[in-house]
Amino acid sequence: MSPASVSFPDWLASRAFTNPERSALSVDGQRWTYAQLDGEATSLARKIASFGVKRGDRVATLLHNQAIAAILPHALLRLGATIVPLNVRLTDRELAWQVENAAPRLMIVDERTRSLIQQSAVKSVDVAHLAAADEADVGMRFDHPADFTLAIIYTSGTTGRPKGAILSVANFWWSAIGSALNLGVHDDDRWMLCLPMFHVGGLSIVMRAAIYGIEASILDGFDAARVNAGIDGGGTIVSVVAVMLDRMIEQRGNRPYPPTLRCVLLGGGPAPSSLLERCEKLGIPAVQTYGLTETCSQVATLSPDQARSHRGAAGKPIYPNAIRIRGGEIEVRGPIVMQGYFNEPEASSSAIRDGWLRTGDIGEIDSEGFLRVLDRREDLIVTGGENVYPAEVEAVLTAHDAVIEAAVVGSEDVTWGQRVVAFVRTSAPIDAESLDEHCRAALAGYKVPREFRFVASPLPRTASGKVRRNELRGATR
Repeated sequence: MSPASVSFPDWLASRAFTNPERSALSVDGQRWTYAQLDGEATSLARKIASFGVKRGDRVATLLHNQAIAAILPHALLRLGATIVPLNVRLTDRELAWQVENAAPRLMIVDERTRSLIQQSAVKSVDVAHLAAADEADVGMRFDHPADFTLAIIYTSGTTGRPKGAILSVANFWWSAIGSALNLGVHDDDRWMLCLPMFHVGGLSIVMRAAIYGIEASILDGFDAARVNAGIDGGGTIVSVVAVMLDRMIEQRGNRPYPPTLRCVLLGGGPAPSSLLERCEKLGIPAVQTYGLTETCSQVATLSPDQARSHRGAAGKPIYPNAIRIRGGEIEVRGPIVMQGYFNEPEASSSAIRDGWLRTGDIGEIDSEGFLRVLDRREDLIVTGGENVYPAEVEAVLTAHDAVIEAAVVGSEDVTWGQRVVAFVRTSAPIDAESLDEHCRAALAGYKVPREFRFVASPLPRTASGKVRRNELRGATR
């Protein structure tokens, strides 16, 4: 039997059958049992179907963290449609490109994003706000082949153009199973979700909760006080990046965390050693993890009992996946690896060779088999958990009439992990404020350089014409 011929049951329906009264979802104090969530998913699927969505269609979403964002993936699965979650922080131009590339049948918005879309240049897709939609009488599909595309999630590429990672039902299943075998699953687990649900880290928690039969506790964005209150209220696991955890500790002061908090999953790039030391002193069960959109979240994660003895490591590969280092680059193989990039056959074949995903990240594996990530890709900047590729920012900068050439690098930042720094050579006088305004018109705020350094001489380059980024990074220290 081939892997693609294996069918996966509807996780939510299965949990509604086996554990109907167990808590499945909480948002702003409201809770849904698995039976209630199951009913909500069916109702939502029928509303979406009333807009003509059918099996094989793609449905884009532009939603903040909220209940509907957690119910939608289950509803679309029942219609046999694929979710394409889009970042609410994208500019009009970025959003228009991704919509054009994904060609969704429908885009679902909320109250906050509806006005954004109405004022945008995105006109190639029908837009729906489901609050008052009718319900169509349609059939539901409660099982799917392993290779069914559950989601297409856009991730920046080294060329600066986003690419849609195709993630299957099997990718999400094995990501959940690997995490469970590493961190365990408790009947009273409540996984707190304060990461954006348009990122794979957020969406994977929604899927994982339904597979495990635990509660996903969703917060509309990150607020340190609310996260800490949620932990005091019974949150057992929370996924954060370093800057979030740092703010949680600052907000909490000297109050200890309750023993019910059994894991703080720390991703978004290597954590500062000073932060890990603070976690040890305060008894915070922080475990580092390494993952990518292309691997449906976690690739390697420390187990709680390894966090202290292997500080700074990202852990061992989660079962049943494998990691190797070739030429210093981290490569991954296993059922968590994406199917490829949507409408990008060349990029797909370049990224996945002989079953191994070339991450572009630099790392090493120690004698005990623990992975250490040395750099989040040679050029990638990770600021506050968000990925910024220099090529994309450079393309915007050099589009300015006064800019001859530009190079963008990451500089160490205590708060954000890294900040974006731009080296710019111009043909006419221009100030940083003007370049900032120019960038903000085309880029999401986290991609805009926090510092502009104007240079009079040509940027340092190799014989092949590539900018010597290491040299520029050294100049920011």
